Order: sequence, then C-alpha cells, then structure tokens
Amino acid sequence: MLGTLFFSLLLTCACAEDLVVPRLNDTKAVEAFADSAEVVLVGFFEGENSRGYKELLAAAKKVDSVPVAICSVKEVWADYSLSTDTITLFRKADNRQENLVVSELKKLDTDGLVNFIMINEVRYVTEYNQVTAVGLFESQVKTHLVIFANRTSKDFYELKEKLAALAPEFTGKFLFVLINGALKSNSRSLGYFGLKSKDLPRVGIYDGNSDMKWLLPEGDITVERVRDFCQSFLRGELKDVAQAGDKSKD
Repeated sequence: MLGTLFFSLLLTCACAEDLVVPRLNDTKAVEAFADSAEVVLVGFFEGENSRGYKELLAAAKKVDSVPVAICSVKEVWADYSLSTDTITLFRKADNRQENLVVSELKKLDTDGLVNFIMINEVRYVTEYNQVTAVGLFESQVKTHLVIFANRTSKDFYELKEKLAALAPEFTGKFLFVLINGALKSNSRSLGYFGLKSKDLPRVGIYDGNSDMKWLLPEGDITVERVRDFCQSFLRGELKDVAQAGDKSKD
C-alpha cells in the first residue's frame, strides 16, 4: 500500500476525455511505471501540442491492455538516451526499450501506433500469431521456450498460467512462446518439431542462433522439468541431444 502511495505522489494525471494518462515527473516515476506491467508505453513529449501526442492517446484507447504515460521533463529523457520527442515501449520479457523517434517518422497516425504496439507486445508468455511473430523474431533474445497446446484443451490455459510464473527466471535468456496447435496456420510450426496436433501438449526449445531445436521428453509438463530443460540448454548439454523432428538420430 505504501508503495502504491509513493508511486502516486511521483506523478500527476492528465485526462484525455475518459482516458486518464499519468504524467511522470522524474526518473523514479518512469521506473515505477515501467515496472508496473509487462508492457508499457511512455510518450516523451515536450507538450500536448507535440506531433504524435494525440495519436498516442487515441492508440492507447484502442489497445487498453498496455498502460500509457507521458513524460515532459527533459532531464529525465537523458536517463533513457533520448533527446527529442519519442514514443517508447518498455517490456519486461527481454528488458527491451523500443523507441519511435517522432522526427524520423514520415507518417504518424493512430493506426500506425496501434500496429507498433501490437507487434511489440511481447510478454512473459506470448501467444504466437502473424503479428506477434514480428516482435518475437526482432528481439535480441533468439532462444524460445515453445509451448505447444490445443486451445480447445484444458492444458492450454493451465500451461500458460503455470509457465508464466517461471518465465521471469529466464528474462534475457528465453522468450516463452505459446502456440495453439489447433490452428491449421500453426501446423508448419508443429511439423518443424516433428509434432502433430494429436501429440500435444509438448514443450520445446528453439535456438535461433544455431537454428537447432529440441523437445522436452514426453511426460508431465511441470515447472521443475521445464526449468531443468532450460538450464540444460544454458549449460550446453542439449548440443549432443537429438534434435526434434530429426528421425536420423532417433
């Protein structure tokens, strides 16, 4: 409760019709706001008349799953290596700071900002689709812990919740990706691991740096087994293990 009170004292609020947008007045306030959710947006603008200000608020209404705040204190901007009006997305899954420098944008509209948010809305467990794939593969974290499950089964949400609690332990090392095996559009991803929808749920690791992949051996998918699986990769112990879908090494 005291932490919440302290946070509220660090900021004031600006209202855009029915949208209440916090104004962050110092670095501690920005840090607290960035830590308040898995993905947040901060508009570093000189003022309400700055290009992109109104568009950001309009985009925030359309993507209400991502909190938005404004910071107009230039002394704070320097702490984030910013020198001009910038829209910044902070995300915890890979400690990413994604900047949109307003002066460098030929076109800046609400729909474009919505697209920027949706592409970069990578969370501790991100459900894979054509939009989120862009943010996942543009991340500097190239290793994915892949969770295959059919949305129609109870395993889908149970695994998502269970492994969401584990994901923070591997921030900066893995991105946790949930793939709905019931979708035909995801059949290629399953086939890459030698899987079919009837084989799910399963968990695998994909290493984008080496283009190698492995499956957690069949059995109960527990937090302990998945943690050990991830740690085995980090220790380099999976290099000699047969890759998923590689029949020649079975």
